[in-house]
Amino acid sequence: MSIRWLRTLLPWLLLALAGLGAAWLRYGLIEPRGLAELCATTQAPGWCPLRQALVLGFLHKVYGIAALAVTALALLRRSRVLAWLAAALGALALQLYNYEPGALALLLGCLRLLHLQGAANPPAVATPAR
Repeated sequence: MSIRWLRTLLPWLLLALAGLGAAWLRYGLIEPRGLAELCATTQAPGWCPLRQALVLGFLHKVYGIAALAVTALALLRRSRVLAWLAAALGALALQLYNYEPGALALLLGCLRLLHLQGAANPPAVATPAR
C-alpha cells in the first residue's frame, strides 16, 4: 500500500472510529438505565459529571450547532482537517439525538473531504494508444 493510498484512506478510517466512539457514548454511557440510577445516588462515581454534561449537550443541541458551525468553516476554507471535523461532529450529533443538523454536517463534511481529496490527487492521465 502506497503513501498516497494511506493519506486518502486514513481520514475515512478515523471517521468510522469517531462514529463508533459516538455510538459507544450513546449506548454505553448515556442510555443504560442502570448508569442513570447509579449517577442519581449520593455516592456517584467520578465519571457521572461527564455523563451529565453529555446529556445536557444534546438537550441544548450543542452538538448539532457545533457540527453546523464547523461545516460552514469547512465550506469557506480549503482544509481537509475542517472537513473531517465537520463530518465527525455530524456523526456525533447524529448519535446524540441532534439528527437534522448532524445529518447535514455529516453529508457536507464528507462531500467536502471527498472534493478536497480529489483536488489534491488528480487521476493519472493515460497517453492515448497510437
